[in-house]
This record gives sequence, C-alpha cells and structure tokens, in this order.
Amino acid sequence: MLRKLLSFFIINLGVFCVAVNVHFFLSPNNLATGGVSGLSIVLHDLFPGLSLGLFMLIANIVCFILGFIFIGFNFGAKTIYTSFAVSFMVWGLERFAPMSSPLSDDILIQLIIGQAIAAAGIAMVFHQGASTGGTDILAMILNKYFSIEMGKGVLFSDIAIAASSIFVFGPQTGLYAFFGVILNGIVIDYTLQQFNDNKEIVIISRESDLVREFIVRELGKGATIHSAKGAFTQDSKEVITTILKRKDYSRLRKYISEIDQTAFITVHATNEILGQNFKRLA
Repeated sequence: MLRKLLSFFIINLGVFCVAVNVHFFLSPNNLATGGVSGLSIVLHDLFPGLSLGLFMLIANIVCFILGFIFIGFNFGAKTIYTSFAVSFMVWGLERFAPMSSPLSDDILIQLIIGQAIAAAGIAMVFHQGASTGGTDILAMILNKYFSIEMGKGVLFSDIAIAASSIFVFGPQTGLYAFFGVILNGIVIDYTLQQFNDNKEIVIISRESDLVREFIVRELGKGATIHSAKGAFTQDSKEVITTILKRKDYSRLRKYISEIDQTAFITVHATNEILGQNFKRLA
C-alpha cells in the first residue's frame, strides 16, 4: 500500500513539473515543443477564446479516441490518468497563477530551464510505468500500421508540431521550438539514467569462490557463473556476473581489493533490467 501511495505521489509530482513548464515557460513564449502541450499552444494562438488547459484536455480526448479506434484498449490506467492530470493542472495554474507576460526577455534560458523541469517530470512518470499520453498514442498508431519505431514516431509528431509553430509564430520562435524538442529528448534520457543506479558487474578473480560467497551471503544478491579461458595463458577461469546498486558495488570492490588485488572487474551501465527481483516483464 505504501509503495502504491509513493508511486502515486511521484506520478503527480512529475505531472506537476510538466504543467509548470507548459504554463510558466512554454505558453508565454509561444514555444510549441511537441506533444499535446505544443499542439495546444499553437491552437490556443489561433483560437484564443479557449484556455490552454481546455485545449490540452480536448487534444488528449481526441488522441485517446483515435487510439481506441486504431489500437484498441491497450492503455494503462496510469497513462490515462497522467494525460488528463496534466491538462487539469495547467488549467489550475492558468486560473490561480495567471501569466500576463514571459518571466524574462531571454527565451533561450527559459526554454532550457523549463525543458529541464519538464524532462525530469516526464522521467518520473516513465519510471513509474506510465507516460503522459498524447503524441505517444499517435506513435503507437504509426508503429502498428507503418512499422515505424515508437521513438521515431514520437519524434516525427513532435517535429511536425514544432514545424507548424514556424508558420504561426515565426521562424525564430519555431527554431527555438525545434531546439526544445531535441533538448527534451536528451534531458529525459539523462534523467532516466539517474533513476537507474543498477550496474552490471563482471568479475574475474583467482578467489572467485570467496567473491561469489560475499555476493550471495553478505550482499544478498544473485550472480551468474561463466567458464572462460585466457587468450594468452589458456588458463581456465570463472567469470562472475551480477547486478548491483552503487552502494553494494562499492562494498564488493572494497572486499575484492582486500582478497585479490590482481582481479579484473568491468562495470557496465544498464538502461533497463527486467525479470526476477527487478522490473516486471508485464
């Protein structure tokens, strides 16, 4: 129960970060950096009678209807919730903290700060197994009917929205929007890597029995043993592979340095780990 409440809190915090970017940074500067928010910023300029939050709500509803028609009911409850939560939070910020002008005259610094905040929020949502919906659904449709990869589908839709802003807001603002699309992807990837502090550790040691025992008994982790042969010496060796967090890896490295200073260790960053005690496959 506590884990579910924590996950719900993290999702809402991430959604709030996205809403802050849209309301305080993107909308006042007409920066349509892709997604439902970018599309809504363009439409809000063409039809200023409706609020930005309402446009986002309508756009999300249309995207979900298209998804239901072309894909089916393949959306998680979390994704449906976050999609509409962003719209309502933007609407709430419009009502209780209205913006009459941009925060500063420097569009670039606002774009960088705003996209960094939003990317961190999106990464929080992704880490909880949800997404902010919108153009992700359009990417699913492109993937199903045209075999376009999801990442490329999202990129294509975001670029199309940024391109439309050139005709509505002018070349300079449109170019900033293009830069925002690129920046958003980079910061999201970096933030997701920070959430995942697991490392794949590969160890070759003369004291492999002691190392294996330390991993299992002291760290309480599993490991896989491979048989290998040295290219120069032709000696048979054991190769131990395990997945550890940074803290556990530090303990293991200290232990190995005490028992075998000739050990060979490689450490690999992992983008995602599925199965057993890690993230579920489905």
